[in-house]
Amino acid sequence: MSFDDALDRVIVFGLGGTIAMSDAAAGGVVPTLSAAALVEAIPGLGDSGIDVEVVQFRQLPGASLTPADMLELSDEIGRRADGATGFVITQGTDTIEETSYLLDLVHNLDHPVVVTGAMRSPSMAGADGPANLLAAINLAADPVARGLGCLVVINDEIHAARRVRKQHTTSTSAFASPDGGPIGFVVEGRPRLLNPVHRLGAIPVKSIGRKRIPIYTAALGDDSFAVRALTSQADGLVVAGMGVGHVPSDIVEALAELAAEKPVALASRTGSGSVLRSTYGFAGSERDLIARGLIPAGFLNPLKARILLQVALSGDSDIDTIRQAFAVAGGVGEAEKWPWAITCEKEM
Repeated sequence: MSFDDALDRVIVFGLGGTIAMSDAAAGGVVPTLSAAALVEAIPGLGDSGIDVEVVQFRQLPGASLTPADMLELSDEIGRRADGATGFVITQGTDTIEETSYLLDLVHNLDHPVVVTGAMRSPSMAGADGPANLLAAINLAADPVARGLGCLVVINDEIHAARRVRKQHTTSTSAFASPDGGPIGFVVEGRPRLLNPVHRLGAIPVKSIGRKRIPIYTAALGDDSFAVRALTSQADGLVVAGMGVGHVPSDIVEALAELAAEKPVALASRTGSGSVLRSTYGFAGSERDLIARGLIPAGFLNPLKARILLQVALSGDSDIDTIRQAFAVAGGVGEAEKWPWAITCEKEM
């Protein structure tokens, strides 16, 4: 089936989260509403001409989702690809910046995959879930979203999974892409792309176990205690360095020892901007750490770097492949040097 012959049919996977929460007898809100209930509550969806199928995949807060859940979801998307135009995932916003990037790394189809959620539960005044879900469905059904990998739609902004981050605890505009901005917007129900980011090839992964990859955030006056404690049973490490990728000199040796045995990625704790590679030369500088074996993450923030490292290790990638992947994903290497080819196992 070709895209031209396909119906505008979007499959919505419900995973829980604030968008699906209601008041609990004991206080607070918990995920109880089904994905079908969320879709039924969208004003104007019936006028869109889009056929929506609903799958209740999980019913969890975002903080309780796991990488294994997302890989299973990716597999389920692949199984349901025939006849579908695109897919929407509703989930808790706590982990959207991580789950969306994981899906982006393992999704191997041209079909749009759009993740959304809500900052206000349905029981709150001004609940944003229906508007976000309608925007996500409209995007997933539109041909302009094909081949862009996994996208995130919140507050009528369209973000690339590899860029987006949650930067506010409660605001309905909590999501942003500090390095590059949104790739587009949903205007009058139609997506308008301004600077689209095309997807890279999917990383072939059959399973994602509980790879232990802690994030160490460098702080004033640190010594090697925290690094050694975090990594005694770790499969790798992400360093959230100061500024452009700096750490206190007292922890350099501990990081060098670890990098000789396991992959250690170097990101920045600042929230935007790239880790540098050769500007500073003092002990604990980015140049010093890279020379000692750390892998610069470029524009990837620590959470994205951790997801990339986790997926790459789950795919049994060697250290050279991991370095190459970080160079491309981090915005330093050319897309053609991404280690995994773009392949579509199913075409519509």
